[in-house]
Amino acid sequence: MSSIPNQFEKVTAVAKANVYFDGKVVSHTILFADGSKKTLGLIYPGKFHFGTDKAEKMEIVDGNCQVKNDGQNSVLNYSSGQYFEVPAKSGFDIEVSAGICQYICSFID
Repeated sequence: MSSIPNQFEKVTAVAKANVYFDGKVVSHTILFADGSKKTLGLIYPGKFHFGTDKAEKMEIVDGNCQVKNDGQNSVLNYSSGQYFEVPAKSGFDIEVSAGICQYICSFID
């Protein structure tokens, strides 16, 4: 398990949301002084596929999800306090069966 932050200091928040899958996945981008960025988001029940340009670390803040990275056979369960990583130029399927899954997505160089 990781120590997932519950707040970020001295960031710029982008007001316009990133809205995917008819509003079933919504995130906001936060920008850091060093030029890095993260997104903070919500995933409502459903199954969704995302492609990645950069590698990503997805930290689960609250809720539960099931994830299958592209090219893998296994589906893994993640819950609050856990994280998974996705390679660059890849993708993953994520499913939320019930409730809302809240996450922090970090883009890894």
